[in-house]
Amino acid sequence: MGWGLSLELPGVPISEHAPIVRAAEEAGYTDAWPGEVSGYDAFTPLTVAATATERMRLGTGVVGVFTRGPGILAQHAATLQNLSGGRFCLGIGSSSNVIVERWNGVPFEKPLTKVRETIAYLRPALAGERAPGGFKLEQPPEQPVPIVVGALREKMLQTAGELGDGAFLNFLPLASVDQVVAEVRKGEQTAGKQAGSVETFCRFFCIQGDREAAMGLARFMFCAYATVPVYEKFFRWLGYSEAIDPMVEAWRGGDRPKALELAPTDLIEDVFLLGEPAEQRERLEAYVEKGVNTPVLLIVPASGMPDGGYSALVQSLAPA
Repeated sequence: MGWGLSLELPGVPISEHAPIVRAAEEAGYTDAWPGEVSGYDAFTPLTVAATATERMRLGTGVVGVFTRGPGILAQHAATLQNLSGGRFCLGIGSSSNVIVERWNGVPFEKPLTKVRETIAYLRPALAGERAPGGFKLEQPPEQPVPIVVGALREKMLQTAGELGDGAFLNFLPLASVDQVVAEVRKGEQTAGKQAGSVETFCRFFCIQGDREAAMGLARFMFCAYATVPVYEKFFRWLGYSEAIDPMVEAWRGGDRPKALELAPTDLIEDVFLLGEPAEQRERLEAYVEKGVNTPVLLIVPASGMPDGGYSALVQSLAPA
């Protein structure tokens, strides 16, 4: 079991990350995994963390395979693996049509195939061998780079189990952990791997502060994510079509206030971590018992920073 910190660190400039990550390591966090949406890129915070820490595992959680070529991904991975002394993991995923097509102008086509092809390229490249197309790293990583696959539904989860060293999950209801982890195990079986050998990571949105304000923020975040096609399909696969239908219809119709009103409270409370820090840790432990090996905590203040700043939030959710 690990205990990770998601390095988005809302409201904290990148120039102030180092002491927070260093304090997190001292408080018992084992991992640091930045995501990549519209804030900082994922690799720069890890460069800061690599120089600020000594033991933490450092991984991208996750970067897209459409918006960077596989050779560039290999260069990033090799650089960070050598800089960190062998503590880096490369987390990759297909991302979404919103980020890939709308924001970056790249066709979002055959995401499963793209992920599998990228892994097939990265394995020899990161081993210092010649990859498809003739690419070869001038300075390959001194130690192997584990590859973690961001996954939501069956085929990508199975790919994570089959081809990856880990599966990176997101927006996972507690009630659905068994269903999701079972698909990773199917992939392990396909590859002839030992059951449970592929590590499962999961990002959790831990919203701190007044419960009413926290629920308001969680409601908005859920609407914004669950109406993106890949996440909408994810929640439908999990069996929540009836719960999200009214919200999705209102959001797509342009009535955002109505969509927020119709967002399913029970499902939101099963996805987000709300309440006091002790209550949130208890929920995280429930996920671990169900099969999530390493929770990755994205700690979000609902209404302003507490006394002690972001470090106080990190400390409040440190592992027991």
